[in-house]
Amino acid sequence: MGVFPAKGDFGSGGYVGQIDLSALSELVVRLKDNRIDVLRLAFCDLTGVERSRDILVSSMVSVLSNGVPFSSEIYRRTDGAAMGQSRIEAVKTAGDILGYLDIGTLKAVPWEAGVAHGILDLHNLDGTAVAEDPREVLRRVQGKLTAMGLVPLVGPELEFYLLEPDGNSGWQRYGSGGGNIYSSGLKGDPENFLLNSLRMLEGFEIGAFGANHEFSSGQFEINLWHCIATEAADRAFRFKSAIKEMGRQTNKLATFMAKPFNGESGSGFHLHFSILDDLGRPLFEDKGGPDGLSDLARSAIAGVLRHARAVTALCSPTINSYKRFAPGTFAPWLVDWGLNDRGAMIRIPSQRGLSTRMELRLGDASANPYLAIAGLLAGAYLGIKEELTLPEVRTGDPRDLIALPRTLRDAIEALRDDEELVELLGDGFVDAFICLKRDEIERFSRYVTDWEFIEYAYHL
Repeated sequence: MGVFPAKGDFGSGGYVGQIDLSALSELVVRLKDNRIDVLRLAFCDLTGVERSRDILVSSMVSVLSNGVPFSSEIYRRTDGAAMGQSRIEAVKTAGDILGYLDIGTLKAVPWEAGVAHGILDLHNLDGTAVAEDPREVLRRVQGKLTAMGLVPLVGPELEFYLLEPDGNSGWQRYGSGGGNIYSSGLKGDPENFLLNSLRMLEGFEIGAFGANHEFSSGQFEINLWHCIATEAADRAFRFKSAIKEMGRQTNKLATFMAKPFNGESGSGFHLHFSILDDLGRPLFEDKGGPDGLSDLARSAIAGVLRHARAVTALCSPTINSYKRFAPGTFAPWLVDWGLNDRGAMIRIPSQRGLSTRMELRLGDASANPYLAIAGLLAGAYLGIKEELTLPEVRTGDPRDLIALPRTLRDAIEALRDDEELVELLGDGFVDAFICLKRDEIERFSRYVTDWEFIEYAYHL
């Protein structure tokens, strides 16, 4: 909307005693001049869900000057349950954390008049960054590449399903008929949800540029322009929240669940990745190199391959995620790479020049954008740092290759055992993430599913 600063925050350290109150006061005037009376302050929890609080612009100086308090319990629980203790005990033992607005993230919300959306960075009361904050995890990993004079660029692709009420207190896929991949307009989208959403997202300024129907009924994809990794994660985080909110406005449920339906395609979260030097020059192409790739690109790819089993926990973070992996689908199941191979875990698109890049196809749409991108960058950094050699493209028996984890339990064990990756991501974050996922596995193990009833109830 042109009324907010282009980037940056308003304090040298972002916490108590370092807030520029005059900048806040000036921002209040600019917001009111543009008829913004509510500021939505948001951050991302470990599962990728937006947590937020609305404040009135007329009170924002008082509210923001000392940080916005939240309970640290938010990193100890899922929406299903508190972890490792009773809900009451979790609340009793939780301390406060403080959110500080990154002014450079402020965006007017096109589908909600008078509202601006901003992202918070989270700090402990002593001013240190919250180790479990996914945005901080990514910022820390990106900093390792930045210290080498490298600028990581990421372009996210996200798929989702749109559901409508089935008339029986449940949900069914929106639209009619499958096989509508690469179609637009009212075919498979009778209310033009996709086109209307794309226009709204343009006003939200998160880099959305294209959209299409996917193969399955009610499944869509929207593409976001590539940009520096931390901003790409901000965009993907906001995109997911925006699509879900626009769905609610039309009495629909937009879901980024990995595989919501048997016999239908899963929803992917593909990451296109390349690197520039600190002068903005692309570093992945070498016209004289094997497959037109530079040594740096090959080492980055090799690093992601080496740490792929651990990175899987971040890119495919739910029990449901592993229903998506299967031979003969576009979802990978092996630790491999290929030239323009959409069945490989890492695909190298055929374009060269400025478009030379790798595409990580490991992730599903349920992934936390900050954590999935942090995992990608961590693997690439370790490969570049160690100057790893890229193995040859697979041409033989796939059984000779390492398989990706088949369950969430296997994936979090691989993450726990990858000491290099854990050191990069941070012990505090990894401990919290694994605790969260173990709790999810334990609760699921005790839950009686529909499959069990159908399989056993009549015959046994």
